[in-house]
Amino acid sequence: MTARGRRGKYYCVKNTYNVARAQANFTRLLKQAEEQPVAITRHNETVAYILSANRMEAIIETLEIMANPGALKAIREHQAGKTRFVPLAALDDD
Repeated sequence: MTARGRRGKYYCVKNTYNVARAQANFTRLLKQAEEQPVAITRHNETVAYILSANRMEAIIETLEIMANPGALKAIREHQAGKTRFVPLAALDDD
């Protein structure tokens, strides 16, 4: 199902509940959120999402990487084919 967010954009969310149905089925909703994000709507507008802890941790990790200029530079260099890989043995000082 497609849910409309607060900024008018649409997101594909498999499980969508209105507030009353979410309250009545909260345990089921939590189990579903372990697999896929769940949207909560009020008057056909998405007001909240419930995500698994793993999904939220992945989002936070992605945001932390995106906020790190050095990490972004390394990603861009890799995408541009400028990264050179060497065997781990080449890193030994022995």
